[in-house]
Amino acid sequence: MARNVLILGASYGSLLATKLLMAGHNATLVCRKQTADLINRDGTEVRIKLRDEATHRSIVSRDLPGILDAAEPADVDLSRYDLVGLAMQEPQYASPAIQLLMNKIAEAKLPCLSIMNMPPLPYLKRIPALAKMDLEQAYANAAVWERFEPGLVSLCSPDPQAFRPPDEAANVLHVGLPTNFKAAPFADETHNLLLRELEADIDAVRLDGQDVPVKLKVFDSMFVPLAKWSMLLTGNYRCITPQEPQSIRDAVHGNIDLSQSIYRHVDAIAQRLGADPADQVPFEKYAKAAESLLKPSSAARAVAGGAPAIERVDLLVKLISHQLGVPNAEIDRTVQIVNQKLNQGITTGETGAPRAVPVAAT
Repeated sequence: MARNVLILGASYGSLLATKLLMAGHNATLVCRKQTADLINRDGTEVRIKLRDEATHRSIVSRDLPGILDAAEPADVDLSRYDLVGLAMQEPQYASPAIQLLMNKIAEAKLPCLSIMNMPPLPYLKRIPALAKMDLEQAYANAAVWERFEPGLVSLCSPDPQAFRPPDEAANVLHVGLPTNFKAAPFADETHNLLLRELEADIDAVRLDGQDVPVKLKVFDSMFVPLAKWSMLLTGNYRCITPQEPQSIRDAVHGNIDLSQSIYRHVDAIAQRLGADPADQVPFEKYAKAAESLLKPSSAARAVAGGAPAIERVDLLVKLISHQLGVPNAEIDRTVQIVNQKLNQGITTGETGAPRAVPVAAT
């Protein structure tokens, strides 16, 4: 039967929504009024390249079997939904309207699957080695997460790389690297059965007889999504430099030995927390993928644009590494550079509550 999924975030969230719609499920994208009006009028367009095809296909939501709509946070009726997807960047949850909706989601006890780079605090509380660590300072507003039961929150590694083309409307998303979403399990097996159902339905989709990239892969391990941390600390956050931002390719391949050292250190942290080495992505595979990532990360683009807040996985990993007794000078240096650049944005006039930043896992 068709499932109804509420997705907070209409940019990167439109990729997950499109995959659900193609499988016959329904999705609601939570966003600002202007974007909601656009989506309710025109739908969404996700551009994705199928295997062995030279150009991207445009997948338009209006042509798909599932039903898509969009709503402002205050207009959401939670009784309609089986699952909530968290697809905004973490600072956006500090918005008063989003925080109010989050409180209602927590009270409704709906299972929440995050596709943020920044893992929700309740998910981290499910990892014994992290449960009592002081990690709140890495979050824009840690209080957003206080009402959530940890077992109802899981993390899905946002490995697909996507962005909103700057010269296109807000309902268009371009997928640059069509890899898979990798989901950790919930505490309740009923919710895991729902994930497995969505996984199978998405896997069965064909377009003109061809397989469609970007799958939902559900794992039994809590730690599979932590493999993304090595990539973020080696590439994404090192795109932020004291000067102009650099591409992910240059961040990784500018000094390949240093990059490998950072990558393996973060891998080792994940393993200290309980990750199986087999769940980690080999550095060589990541470095090869990074060769085609010719733009700065979304975090670097946001900082260069004067954003006062971004997702701070760099700070989170620093806090964890110090509390585990295994600090790393290069990670500490990255955090220092990001802090300095964010403070520069604030002192040059970018003050106030965190504003919307590019919601793309790049």
